[in-house]
Formats: sequence, C-alpha cells, structure tokens
Amino acid sequence: MSDIEKLLDYFDLEVLEHNLFRGQSLDIGTGRIFGGQALAQALKAAYLTTTDQNVHSLHAYFLREGDCNKPVIYQVERARDGRTFSNRRISAIQNGKPILILSCSFQKFEIGFEHQKTMPDVPMPEALTEKTLIPGDKIKHLSPRMRRTLTTQGPFEFRFVNDVDPFDEQPKEPIKRIWFRTRSTLPEDQSIHRTLLTFVSDFHLVSTATLPHGISYLDPQLQFASLDHAMWFHRPLKIDDWLLYDCDSPSASEARGFATGHVFDKNGILVASTAQQGLMRLWSKNS
Repeated sequence: MSDIEKLLDYFDLEVLEHNLFRGQSLDIGTGRIFGGQALAQALKAAYLTTTDQNVHSLHAYFLREGDCNKPVIYQVERARDGRTFSNRRISAIQNGKPILILSCSFQKFEIGFEHQKTMPDVPMPEALTEKTLIPGDKIKHLSPRMRRTLTTQGPFEFRFVNDVDPFDEQPKEPIKRIWFRTRSTLPEDQSIHRTLLTFVSDFHLVSTATLPHGISYLDPQLQFASLDHAMWFHRPLKIDDWLLYDCDSPSASEARGFATGHVFDKNGILVASTAQQGLMRLWSKNS
C-alpha cells in the first residue's frame, strides 16, 4: 500500500449504528491525536450520512487532547436535510467525553456569481525542491519521536516558497507559502479530495503566528495547541496536483495566535480558505 492508501484507510470508518461510527487513531509521532485526523474523520462521518452533495464549509472546536492509542467514536446529528443544503453536527468522543465538535454544511453544485482573491506572485513548485522542515544540523537535537515526525516523507509532498527554520529565533513577517500535493494519484471523487485537504490544512497554519515573536512552536516552554478550525470550499479541487497554501497571521493576543490561509491551484484558482486559532502560552523557566 502507498502512504496515501494507508492514510485513506484511517478514513474508512466502521459503522457501529445509525449515525454512529468508529475510526482508528493515527500516530504522527506527537503522542496525541493530530487535529487534522479528528477533523477529517469527523467530516468523513458526516459524508457517510449525505448523498449527492459536497461539503462547502466546516467549523470545529478542539476540546480535549486525544489519545492516539485509542479509537475515536463519531456521533452524527442530522440537523437538516434540504434539497440544496444539508447540515450536520458531529461529536468525536474518547473515554465518554468529546474531544472535538464539528459543524459542517453540504451543498449540491450550483452555478452562480464568480470573483476571487488573486494568488500571490510566487515561484511555481517545479522551481523549488523538497526539503526537510528541520535543517540537518538541528535534527540530532530532537527526540526520536519528533525526529520521525518532522523528517519522514509521508503521503504529502511539501515545497516551501519561503524556507522557515523553526529554530530560528529572529522575528519574521507572519507569512508562510507552501506548495503541496499527494504523492499518489487519487480517484475523481471530491469527497476524497476535500477530506484530505481538511486533514492537511492543519499542518503549518497556526504556527505562522509564532513567526513575529522569535519563538519556535517546537520550544518545550511553549504551550501550543489548536483551539478551533474553520474551512470554506469554494470550487472543485484536486489534491493530487499542486496546491499553494498561502498562510498569514493577522493577530496574536491574550495567549492566542490567529492565522488564515488561502488555497490556490496551479492556475491561480482559489479553491478553499481556512482560519485557525491556537493557544500560544509561554511558560517561564522558573514556573
């Protein structure tokens, strides 16, 4: 099996009962459930209760840390089924408590007015090379688990427009631009492409808020965790072809960092937008 097939296996949820599903947990090396996994599995659970519609928006709150050694139960509430729009509310549950709640809306395809934000002027992915996120001389300082997380290729290929060393303590403009795609081709099924985009959208986004402050999101003194996540799907997309993730952080305040993202295809078409807020709490060495 390819890496992308292995990942898609985690979205093949077990049906337990009407509106009740179980998903196995993926360990990406952090010791806790990756937020993108919970988002994508919750979305897949909602997809399993709809027909002939695709997700156009989702809004989620991360409530508790998930245990990657245990499965997650997804309970779907069918809030509304309409001729054009349908709405779902999903609770992701471990140990009898919700770790994530997600609301999402589905729509049948329609033709309507069109306008969009312009894609930034950046090098195309063919002009860039794939690099490890961590410079070679820094990898040895990581724990074995984090070393595996940050150096393993995985199912997605990333090419960074602006190289960002997460250990560099020089303040920078809060912008990240990253080309990405799956390493394998996928079926022509928008539910697959949108679910995978939901998964990968949790990479690199809210860490953009750390850049102006000269602090690494890998710093053990930084308590860093996602609080909420939102997505809007504007147009059909293909995640097995290059997409540009244009991330910026307009604000950090009250121990929270906020970031937004726009996802463009190679032709400059805006296919999705994201927003995320995360806890950014720096503990002092004496606390």
